[in-house]
Amino acid sequence: RESIPYPKQPTSTEDACSEIHLEPPQLFCDENQITRCDKYLLYQEHRNHVVYRVQEAAENYRKLFQEILNSLKEKLEVAKSILADEQERVVLMQEEEQNLKEVIESEYRLRFRLMMEENEVNFQSLQGYIFNLNLREASQNQLIEFVAKLKEKFQEILQRLDDLGRENMNKLKESEVRLSEQICSLQKMIAELEKKCGQSASVLLQVSCPFFNRSESLLLQCLEPARITDLSLCQTGISKMLKVLQRPITLDPKTAHPCLIVSEDLRSIRLRNIQQEVPGHPERLDFSATVLGVESFTSGRHYWEVDVEKATQWQLGIGRGSASRHASGDKVLLTGSMMGTDFTFWAFPPLKRVSLREQMHRVGVFLDYEYGQIAFYDVTRQSLIYNFSYLTFHGALKPIFSLCISRGGTNPDSLSICLPHVSSCTGTLSPQSSLV
Repeated sequence: RESIPYPKQPTSTEDACSEIHLEPPQLFCDENQITRCDKYLLYQEHRNHVVYRVQEAAENYRKLFQEILNSLKEKLEVAKSILADEQERVVLMQEEEQNLKEVIESEYRLRFRLMMEENEVNFQSLQGYIFNLNLREASQNQLIEFVAKLKEKFQEILQRLDDLGRENMNKLKESEVRLSEQICSLQKMIAELEKKCGQSASVLLQVSCPFFNRSESLLLQCLEPARITDLSLCQTGISKMLKVLQRPITLDPKTAHPCLIVSEDLRSIRLRNIQQEVPGHPERLDFSATVLGVESFTSGRHYWEVDVEKATQWQLGIGRGSASRHASGDKVLLTGSMMGTDFTFWAFPPLKRVSLREQMHRVGVFLDYEYGQIAFYDVTRQSLIYNFSYLTFHGALKPIFSLCISRGGTNPDSLSICLPHVSSCTGTLSPQSSLV
């Protein structure tokens, strides 16, 4: 700061005060945040204060205000961005809750159906014990008890989903209100600072301290989105009965796209950069890196699992053999795609984003031909990804496996069909197992 000479000591305090008020302010005391004339320094209690010339002090504060203004504007943009994200999360949360409700209800219908059919098989096996009425009655009572437990369990899950959905929505709404208030305060402070920066030196130095305090308070306010509970915690898990249905699927090399290399055991595929020379075949797929399974399904229930851990973009599904050879056709698909570090999942038809946030390692595919149902499972997390119900099938259906052809460079993507565990093919289950 500029060195300011101390004037001669006045004969009395009254004389000093009168002189101070008569002369225009030339100094600014940083400690007391006031402007005074040169005689201000005559008082003993003010001699150690940091003092600037008015113009110098005004320029320093103008620069400081501009720095604060820039910080406030940056924070305002962050607040607006978070608010927009929160408003989008409200919509996505409503969609996710509705989707999960449909998934849970569909899983309940599936388990109930499997339980009833297994009981029918058990009942038929008891026909030889026609005179043992107690055994048959015990079996029926056991079924009634298990059905009641199953219904109670799924009602509890739906209630938990409803509670979590309501709790999450309240948190998001509160976050919207809080962010809107912060945005309003930031906009008001920015407007005041912009006006103040354009004022004269003497006016600029007036009441500067309150501006700093208010600005600092706004800059210290935390901007963060609402912390909500993951609704997927309400998932019901994979029924053990599906594991009983698991079967190995064999890939059909005659249908493989020229960019796909099918393994010798016909269980896995990987991409190659250049199309290989392959014999022409009417069933070969040429619109995408796709291959069909050898198996055809015209009835019954079927379940298989696919390891997708080594693929950044993949597609699994079921379709009619002839329709599967065209880009548009009668098929049901689940698509996984990595965008940067985030994974996005889509179900089709119609094209719909699935609310999942983490990469999947193994996907289970379930088909119930008679009931028109296709379901996809996250095997690792034991949860249902998406379910298609009330479909109408005509003719033979085939499994579909696809990878994405890269537009340049190498692509090491691959996927493989998982073989069922021996134990899951030989064990028998009671109706109670569908509750697990």
